[in-house]
Amino acid sequence: MKQVILIKNGEIALKGLNRASFEAVLIKNIKHALCGLGEIRVQRAQSTITVEPVAEEYDMDEAQERLRRVFGIAAFSCAVVVPKELDAILQQAPVYLCPELTAAKTFKVNAKRADKRFAYTSPQICAKTGEALLQAYPHLRVDVHHPDVTVTVEIRDFGAYIHADQLPGAGGMPVGTGGKAAVLISGGIDSPVAAYMMAKRGIRLTAIHFASPPYTSQRAELKVRQLLGEVAKYAGPIRFAIVPFTEMQEQIARQCPEDLTTLIMRRYMMKIASRLAKQQECEALITGESIGQVASQTMKALAVTEDAAELPVFRPLIGMDKQEIIQVSRKIGTFEISIQPFEDCCTVFTPKHPRTRPKLEAVRQAEQFENCDLLLEQAIAGTTFDKIYGQERGTAE
Repeated sequence: MKQVILIKNGEIALKGLNRASFEAVLIKNIKHALCGLGEIRVQRAQSTITVEPVAEEYDMDEAQERLRRVFGIAAFSCAVVVPKELDAILQQAPVYLCPELTAAKTFKVNAKRADKRFAYTSPQICAKTGEALLQAYPHLRVDVHHPDVTVTVEIRDFGAYIHADQLPGAGGMPVGTGGKAAVLISGGIDSPVAAYMMAKRGIRLTAIHFASPPYTSQRAELKVRQLLGEVAKYAGPIRFAIVPFTEMQEQIARQCPEDLTTLIMRRYMMKIASRLAKQQECEALITGESIGQVASQTMKALAVTEDAAELPVFRPLIGMDKQEIIQVSRKIGTFEISIQPFEDCCTVFTPKHPRTRPKLEAVRQAEQFENCDLLLEQAIAGTTFDKIYGQERGTAE
């Protein structure tokens, strides 16, 4: 029995003359996601990408689990391939679909005749296949409006494909088609979700984490690595930068007005992140900020923070409330990691009464403390880089 995976892309279909380049990136990402499972052949024809395992013992369940996280895939299904002959279709359909049809009470048949040379029309294929399935499974009845199982027969150039319901994909655009951006990643709930949402729009990610030992621990860094590992299951390999931020934070706490320390800290994060992002050929910064969530995320405070950035700042969570963000974090597997009780640098030296309506000129003046430029350069020079992968499947990109 020859099985394949049929992949339907989503927004790529709207790309017109650029469509082929987007599909090429998607195919590259599919091959990377399936790396380590065995040899495959990937073909592109008639708005469908076909993944065909070379070996019969290929793990189709694991392959589908990995494909579920590949951005750019709208839906996919595991199908059996038979010759383009009606007898072959009628013989194989009841056998291949046994698990789904045995558990179902109702079904319907769809037919897609992409190869118009096939002797039977789509309605004829549906009627003949439906009759064969009713004979094999007498407990079933046809329900064309709300069936438990939809059986699809596709007549294509390379054969006839039979499958049950499609599984939903991750949607979005293939990672790598939208450019590069750097996400400021803490150990909280928000920034991993922001990273995931921008990767869904085709952005390849670099992650920048600010560490402040001894105020933050090695376990806090491990927590961030675990978070990025979950995001990387969707986003692909993530370049990971760790910035030594202790001395900068200590000097801000020592020399700057207490009610402005959080804003000044975030401005220096923006300055450092901008420099590092440019080094990595990123075109924007990403943060997990949401309007009004904390004192440093009022509209005025966000404007003051963004003033220090040298690149555009994307905030995909800006209009979401906390429950919406938590819902996404549970979906992508980061929530339980995020709530582990390890301090990150954003919670170090938090003022009792932070300024919520800051004036830009006052903040600019306050951040010019002794040796501030030297500390900034030292933080950039001391940054270390690593790479985070989403699963054990090699390091091919």
